[in-house]
Amino acid sequence: MIPFPPERLDAILARHDLVTAQLASGEGEAGLVVQLSRELSDLDPVVAAIRSYRAALADLAGIAAMIDEPGSDAEMRALAAEEKPGAEAALEDAHRALQLMLLPKDAADEKSAILEVRAGTGGDEAALFAGDLFRMYAKYADSKGWRVEVISESEGTVGGFREVVAEVKGRGVFARLKYESGAHRVQRVPDTETQGRIHTSAATVAVLPEAEEVDIVVSDADLKIDTMRAQGAGGQHVNKTESAIRITHLPSGIVVFVQEERSQHKNRARAMALLRARLYDAERTAKDSARAADRRAQVGSGDRSERIRTYNFPQGRVTDHRINLTLYKLEEVMAGAALDEVVDALIAEHQAELLAAEGMA
Repeated sequence: MIPFPPERLDAILARHDLVTAQLASGEGEAGLVVQLSRELSDLDPVVAAIRSYRAALADLAGIAAMIDEPGSDAEMRALAAEEKPGAEAALEDAHRALQLMLLPKDAADEKSAILEVRAGTGGDEAALFAGDLFRMYAKYADSKGWRVEVISESEGTVGGFREVVAEVKGRGVFARLKYESGAHRVQRVPDTETQGRIHTSAATVAVLPEAEEVDIVVSDADLKIDTMRAQGAGGQHVNKTESAIRITHLPSGIVVFVQEERSQHKNRARAMALLRARLYDAERTAKDSARAADRRAQVGSGDRSERIRTYNFPQGRVTDHRINLTLYKLEEVMAGAALDEVVDALIAEHQAELLAAEGMA
């Protein structure tokens, strides 16, 4: 067990005291207060872990001193010797907890996210599966108290979605959903299959951190904005109102199209949010590619083409191929109830890889 440099821990405690004092003074602009409040919220659990670690360190030091003190009572030394294994275990636990707290944080983890689910190979069955996946994430989001708002959707011919894009709003959404990016495969007997044969189809999922204007600055000169009539269901409104928005970002070639709202203004705002998210994701991906060695230490590449998980309905099985995790809880996972078991395992693996990379494993 490698001890933490005291000066590093002292610096965190000092910063916590400074932020606390600044907030208590009631001074500063609203934006600064919000920023400091978020920082304090992030620092609080780290400070608690530091105090627990130092308390465990002091307990073990006190027990060791009692055992090593030749003039102390023999009965007290024997009692201290009995307590030592428990104190050592408590220190190990506190050390591990603090290690995890001090790991490098993904700056996007606390953000809301853009969720994109698209049908892959498999025709109608793939579209139905894409619909099942989207409902799984919607139920999972509901269990977390997050809000899901559809930005755009294209329904399949027999149900489900050829494509659906939605905002998932809440704190820490990206931290939990980012491991879902990739290709998801399903094995099941379609309702239209008369011979009982198992079909394999796929859907791809992309999870992008939602970018604010301060994260990505988009110049109006770089945009080509087209308005048009909405397509699909909508009654007379469809034929009368040019509310749909298509925005092309000329430097990157990225195109976004939104028509869900009746208001052109709202559609434009949603289209810009989607564009910023895709530009932000492209920027993060470029940085990740430049740090290829670090990326290999992560759980999965996040590549949309990488097959990450298989849902086998006949066996009631879900297998995540990145960590060789298999759960026979398919119904619970699809209902969003057991998805945390998969996500928690992926996070634990990611943390273990980071600890190894930091030389702390």
